[in-house]
Amino acid sequence: HGVRQRLTCWFDGPAYITQCPIQAGQSFKYRFTLLNQRGTVFWHAHISWLRATVHGPLIIYPNQGVGYPFQPPVEEHVIILGEYWLRDVQGLERHVKESGGGPPGSDAYALNGLLGPLHNCSRDDVYTISVTKGKNYLLRIINAALNMEHFFMVANHTMTVVETDGEYTKPFKTTFLMLTPGQTYNVLIKADQYIGKYFMAMAPYMPAKNAPFLKKTSYGILRYASPTVKVDKLARKSHVKTSMTPLEPIIPNVNDTASVQAFSDQVKRLYPNHQWSPVDVPLRIDKTLFFTIGLNVFSCDSPDSDMPGA
Repeated sequence: HGVRQRLTCWFDGPAYITQCPIQAGQSFKYRFTLLNQRGTVFWHAHISWLRATVHGPLIIYPNQGVGYPFQPPVEEHVIILGEYWLRDVQGLERHVKESGGGPPGSDAYALNGLLGPLHNCSRDDVYTISVTKGKNYLLRIINAALNMEHFFMVANHTMTVVETDGEYTKPFKTTFLMLTPGQTYNVLIKADQYIGKYFMAMAPYMPAKNAPFLKKTSYGILRYASPTVKVDKLARKSHVKTSMTPLEPIIPNVNDTASVQAFSDQVKRLYPNHQWSPVDVPLRIDKTLFFTIGLNVFSCDSPDSDMPGA
């Protein structure tokens, strides 16, 4: 997902569109060339709803001897935002097709497969990143959720966006990300807060009305590794807790479209002089196109639906 399949579209993966699906018990070797791409993309199953659980990261590093267009981090971490289902997703997909209506929400959200402390069954299953104060880290964040757009943020920390979907961007600072399904962001984050624990939050963004979804947050933890048992002096003076309880982030409202638009407006491609030059685009607009996209949110047997019962 995200790889430009130039002259190799038959390795793109969509079943019955660019290739036949891989049969049970069989294998298939993909061969393609990565041209002028670097950063974070990912792979996933591309038939029915199997991609809900069959997915993983695909990291493209710069050529040997070519560095990043930003200060190299001391470490990098991949964070996959996903959904957790108690039901068989293929059976669920068949039910949605037969009954109509929007797809139901998942049963939980997960960071790298772990649901976090807000779920009774997984209080100790928390994805944790250990950092050293004063160091810079690169987070490669992938939204592998089936249907949901998601916010991502780290309590008390500002992130610097440096890449999205395999393209470097002009760096800009933000307190949150919004990722659509299949979207990726690379961000730099500096461990510049008091020594302690800070929640990394994954929360849904859903501006559509009457669409079913799970309105719940899942947490990971950014933990400062302290070389001694001493509490940060500045933290002690300001009475900031640095021990057991992680600080919680401020999460945008579930339908905060204005903030999402302001965030998206800052995403602009980076043009290093030695690699790219700005693209000339037409400035005179002589055509206007208007698209409408509908989402059926009523099941076939709903009293509000004009469709006959399933």
